[in-house]
Amino acid sequence: VQLQASGGGLVPPGGSLRLSCAASSRTTVMGWFRQPPGKSREFVAAHRWREYYADSVKGRFTLSRDNAKNTVYLQMNNLKPEDTAVYYCAADNNLILSSMREESAYDYWGQGTQVTVSS
Repeated sequence: VQLQASGGGLVPPGGSLRLSCAASSRTTVMGWFRQPPGKSREFVAAHRWREYYADSVKGRFTLSRDNAKNTVYLQMNNLKPEDTAVYYCAADNNLILSSMREESAYDYWGQGTQVTVSS
């Protein structure tokens, strides 16, 4: 499975961006991780039957999925400087729900897309 991510950019605090990730074939789970500067990669959101979010983005980020297009979208609103990171799309066909937030549980990864929140 190949993943193609797009949609990053530079926005001021309070701004919005929408990331997209298209998969070459259907996958069971699709989601996003991010890696802030100087930090480890962390879970952001994922979808399997429903959406799962990191506490840090709940209420600001919305994950949606278009199964017909094998595409997942991450709408990011009210962006904060601490949201600055390289965002990675991830997918898998076999992970269990308890592993949803674990980077190591995902077999497929897209290239990163930079999101910078700065005035």
